[in-house]
Amino acid sequence: MSNPATPPAPRKNELQRKLGVWSATAVVIGSTIGSGIFRSPAGIADKLPGPLPMMAVWIAGGIFAMCGALTMAEVASALPRTGGLYVFCRDAWGDLAGFLFGWGQISMIRAASLGGIAITFSEYFFRVLGINPLAPENASTVHWTAAGAIALTGAFNYVGVRFAANVNNFTVIAKYGGLLFIIIVALALGLPHYGLSHFSPAIPPGSITLPAFGLALVSTLWAFDGWADLAYNAGEVKDPGRNLPRALIGGTLAVLGIYLAANLAYMAVLPIEEIRTSKLVAADVAQRVIGAGGVTFVAITVMISTFGTLNTVLFTSPRVFFAMADDGLFFRPVAKVHPKFGTPYVAITVVAALGMVFVLLLPFEKLADTFVTAFLPFYMLAVASVFKLRGTPGYNPTFRVPLYPVVPLLFIVSVLYLLGNAIVQESSRMSTLAVLGVLVAGIPVYYLTVGRRRNRPV
Repeated sequence: MSNPATPPAPRKNELQRKLGVWSATAVVIGSTIGSGIFRSPAGIADKLPGPLPMMAVWIAGGIFAMCGALTMAEVASALPRTGGLYVFCRDAWGDLAGFLFGWGQISMIRAASLGGIAITFSEYFFRVLGINPLAPENASTVHWTAAGAIALTGAFNYVGVRFAANVNNFTVIAKYGGLLFIIIVALALGLPHYGLSHFSPAIPPGSITLPAFGLALVSTLWAFDGWADLAYNAGEVKDPGRNLPRALIGGTLAVLGIYLAANLAYMAVLPIEEIRTSKLVAADVAQRVIGAGGVTFVAITVMISTFGTLNTVLFTSPRVFFAMADDGLFFRPVAKVHPKFGTPYVAITVVAALGMVFVLLLPFEKLADTFVTAFLPFYMLAVASVFKLRGTPGYNPTFRVPLYPVVPLLFIVSVLYLLGNAIVQESSRMSTLAVLGVLVAGIPVYYLTVGRRRNRPV
């Protein structure tokens, strides 16, 4: 078991610190803004069909993400090591927790995330070309194109950190700018035409219940997920004690601001009853205020957004397996660093290959639901690590979470509520228990493999 009282020894295979504060912030924004803000509002409005309940769940999701980001900013500033949440779980709770984090990542989480994002990219790539991606004869081609997008972004990350960071910086500017343009046009044209009619009544009868709020919150978390991904690259951030907290907090705030503005803009143009049946609400809004050209613009924006997120996921998540392999909790060759490019090329290849397999086998809905449910327990463990690590010798963060212990406790209570609500609800019970069952299955795997070797008496 790793001892949190002593700083971890230097890795045998160190990655170079090349990420400045802007590139680090761009990683947070790029890994968070993907397809969620373009796809999730329909499902959320269907569960909470009222302007105020819908905005409330987005605000709740933002508070959830900010509580996590503030806590991660503290822990990451004290442990600026490649692997991020894996390192936090391992150092606070021991090797088994670290292994289970990696088990969840490799068995479900990371491949499901890549698959869900890649399918959305592929669908809108076909729409831009004027081809219907939902036509049965195109289904196989859509999935193969998605697999190709994963392979291409994997290649970008294989050849260098700076190259991948530059791709991410460009796509972040494009996606954030595109979404901001949609918001400005929708508010500028929608409010004078419709006034505040779509915001009234603010809370229609029956538009909010506690169980429905919990299920809707899961959908917002799909849109907000990515706020912690920079921590995986903590070992590659320059001046991490200063830049990690700035990037984690600043990037999360930037995402929260534009998400709230986007939902207000959507409701300025479309009534809640139309939003709940709109599979791509941003496109419907753009068509209403701009015309057919607006739909094309949104399709291109979503395509760039999801491609950028694919690149960012392959920039961050392979660092988990790299760190695990370097610690002896995964196959040792995965910790290799490319002699020319300085990248964890084996880990990148493994993650990309898994993503390609998942995207060829599963539909989008299965991928998205699996990702959110499987990640929540590890977010909770990583945030809870602050309680275990605080006060131990060698723990010296440059940033401390404000309102401690309220902020991390609020995050933990929220996760317990979301998981409990998903188990109680009949519609999500079996899928939630199945995902949690796969995670628990990692315990005997640990003791039959690396755990047996690590606990063997010397």
